Amino acid sequence: MSDTPILRIAGLSVALPPGADRAHAVHELSLDLHPNRTLCVVGESGSGKSLAALAVMGLLPPEVRAVAGTIELEGQNLLALPERAMRRIRGRRIGMVFQSPMTGLNPVMRIGDQIAEQFRFNGRDLGVDPRRRGIELLDSVGLPEPAKLLDTYPFRLSGGQRQRVMIAMALALEPSVLIADEPTTALDVTTQVQILKLLRELQERHRLAVMFITHDFGVVSEIADEIAVMRHGELVEHGAASRVLEHPVHPYTKQLLAAVPSLEPPPRAPVKAPIVLQAQALQKTYRSRDRLFGRHREVAALRNVDLAIRRGEVLGLIGESGSGKTTLGRVIVRLLQADSGSITIDGTEVSQLPRRQYRPYRKRVQMIFQDPFSSLNPRRTVGQIVAEGLLAHGMPAAQAHARAREFLRIVKLSEQAAERYPHEFSGGQRQRIGIARALALEPDILVADEPVSALDVSVQAEVLELFEEIRVRLQPAMLFITHDLRVAAQICDRVAIMRRGEIVEEGPTAAIFATPRHAYTQELLAAVPGKSQPVLGHSAPRPVLPIVAEIEPT
Repeated sequence: MSDTPILRIAGLSVALPPGADRAHAVHELSLDLHPNRTLCVVGESGSGKSLAALAVMGLLPPEVRAVAGTIELEGQNLLALPERAMRRIRGRRIGMVFQSPMTGLNPVMRIGDQIAEQFRFNGRDLGVDPRRRGIELLDSVGLPEPAKLLDTYPFRLSGGQRQRVMIAMALALEPSVLIADEPTTALDVTTQVQILKLLRELQERHRLAVMFITHDFGVVSEIADEIAVMRHGELVEHGAASRVLEHPVHPYTKQLLAAVPSLEPPPRAPVKAPIVLQAQALQKTYRSRDRLFGRHREVAALRNVDLAIRRGEVLGLIGESGSGKTTLGRVIVRLLQADSGSITIDGTEVSQLPRRQYRPYRKRVQMIFQDPFSSLNPRRTVGQIVAEGLLAHGMPAAQAHARAREFLRIVKLSEQAAERYPHEFSGGQRQRIGIARALALEPDILVADEPVSALDVSVQAEVLELFEEIRVRLQPAMLFITHDLRVAAQICDRVAIMRRGEIVEEGPTAAIFATPRHAYTQELLAAVPGKSQPVLGHSAPRPVLPIVAEIEPT
């Protein structure tokens, strides 16, 4: 390691606007980045890690500002530079990969045009052909048919492909520092391991100094040379990765490590209750037309899918993006109509019932969506959102709103939360609101679509505890859709592995994780980040906490 850092953050403080929950988003932060080294900055939402990165890039929101300290790039204080000078730093000397590639990419511009923009605004004097360089960049990040991809829009790419495009754009002008803000948070395990391998290869090839921001200690164990742990804007622990992972000093670091779910499923007795939900031979094909040439395109999302879930049982549905998991969940709750096959609830076939006849069953089948913010109406209070389903099914308004408050208490939110709006809550709290809305109708069947995929490890642990409470107390048949095998290990009685619209393996969670038979299942388990790190997920299963309020019968 070079003794001279290429980027040095010294005593950085970033002030929050008046009325915020604390005075500083970042308080007296000092960190060094060295060539060909990866510094992982770890912490929960609100710890200040992303704002520290935005301060380095000169991209802080207008309402926050750096009030103390320096950020030196090869001896030059970036905080003292005017905006015009910072525009020459961004991209050329410091590249950044943002957390959400879909929001980081312009949806109405082709990939090639977005890469060419880097050269038009930042690299006019480099004398390169943008198209030829674009092909080279996409090829360097392992994307197939790069020339064709240049003419493709972002929405036609998978999450992993979009993330690779973002990495290619960040490296277009060959910077010496790369900041990656949660670049693998919502990716499947196999895509995640590919991105981590790619970043390491690019780092060695270009001798990049990498600041990798994440809350996932599994990822940290795979890529970090050094670890910096932040909490409430302050640096609470910093050191070599092996030391922090194996011998953490600060209680907060220990808490984060203890919250990582174990890959070893806890002992679970087989569920022998009656089957509540059964699906047989479900098929669903998406069809689209290429407007330019009129060609039809077909994607088989479901291929003869069979599954059954008993009362009080959690069936985990595991697979990569595009495997058909979400399509299956939406078909079960009838947000999508299957092309063929049957769905039975307590022995009654419901998949072909007209909408009016299906209405009584809609109350019995509820869904928790992956993104709680986009699934909650921003113009309605939380109480109105939770009571909405009750009102639609004929419950008197006063009783519905009282019941909504009761369910907010059940998901560990105060009754006062009913008067607030979704944007006033954290991500974990919004997920609890989505859970309360689904539970308010006391469903027999609960479909949870990636409900903890984007949550911090400690918040994730709290939500998983809540799901365990729900399972023990309310006994719904639950379809738990996830790509996180650590989460599946802790919450699922059985798992079904889905690939390209088919269930390729199914069985008790402990048996599948111990002796996977299908090659795809073996590939998924081998790709889990941090699997070889013994300190991750070693803690005992968390106890089931008591429900805070009884549910009165309707």
